[in-house]
Amino acid sequence: MSIQCKAAVLRTSGAPRPFADSRPISIEQVTLAPPKAEEVLVRIAGAGLCHSDLSVINGDRPRPLPMLLGHEGSGEIVEIGAAVTDLKVGDHVVFQFSASCGRCRRCLEGRPQICERAASSRAAGELMAGGSRITSMNGEVVAHHTGISCMAQYAVVDRGSVVVVDKALPLADAALFGCAVMTGVGAVINTARLRPGDSVAIIGLGGVGLNGVLGARVGGAETIVAIDLDDSKLALARELGATHTVNARDPKCAEQVRDLTGGGVDHAVELAGAIPAMDTAYAVTRQGGQVVTAGLSPSGAKFSFVHGDLVGTEKTIRGSFMGSCVPVRDIPRFVHLYRQGRLPVDRLIDGKVDFDGLNAGFDRLQDGKALRQILLPNG
Repeated sequence: MSIQCKAAVLRTSGAPRPFADSRPISIEQVTLAPPKAEEVLVRIAGAGLCHSDLSVINGDRPRPLPMLLGHEGSGEIVEIGAAVTDLKVGDHVVFQFSASCGRCRRCLEGRPQICERAASSRAAGELMAGGSRITSMNGEVVAHHTGISCMAQYAVVDRGSVVVVDKALPLADAALFGCAVMTGVGAVINTARLRPGDSVAIIGLGGVGLNGVLGARVGGAETIVAIDLDDSKLALARELGATHTVNARDPKCAEQVRDLTGGGVDHAVELAGAIPAMDTAYAVTRQGGQVVTAGLSPSGAKFSFVHGDLVGTEKTIRGSFMGSCVPVRDIPRFVHLYRQGRLPVDRLIDGKVDFDGLNAGFDRLQDGKALRQILLPNG
């Protein structure tokens, strides 16, 4: 049967700052339709405030509105669809924001994170079975954010959008594994394919970027150069394993990195979502090295390079969506590393917020004053 719950609905994109005053996110009651055959209903434990949400709020990446926000989250299954046989009520799960069909060309080549069918349903604000399960109290259809919409007390999602995790894991904090950890650690381990002894630069030290630092340390990088505009984030990067730090405001930033590494790094991983960060990443990469980017710049932003330089240096530029992760394989691996103390991602959580503090929480994120805040929708 349908249920009603409190939810964070974005009704205005590109509202003026501060969001605490303009309040683009409306906290309201919504109705969730029951899960279809291959869907589940989850009671939300925690939802991370991420730049992917912020980019919809501030207008950088337009999406269908109204939309129930949230793509990085965790919770407990409370109802399963008739065709779901491998999950049970009471399972603890982490969301992953690209459910896969298993049949398109991308899935069949082992890249479920860029499933073609999932991409089209995400763009439409729908679930993979078609349509939305969310309506406002006046009957208006509300779009899903990346097939998740976990900034609510409950969420109906595709079965493929959840990965079961150990119940010993703090459930609200586990939300980070669904985006920040997969994207940051995965970009280094899976996309860049870092090898022990390699050198790497991590450009942009938000929640995702610091996970990139952790991934480089776990992967055995000999030299880890962390680059950001904020000295406090550079200090935290050193605590988490960076061997060197450089402030991006320094006009000789790229020259410093090349001097430190004998000509440039093997892998430059851009996790800031800004074209100047991409410029820095390209500039600090050695001949034959690679630039990996998982940051999302504003829609329409373009990165340019000198064509002859790309050819002459044999550099590679690679995109990384969701850290090139296969979530059912990688989330348990990353959780295991966390429990060993090798991925201390809990150190990146610097605030818990309730619904009333959500708009202000995104102000803090926009201003660079927060790494990962967690919404606790059920208290």
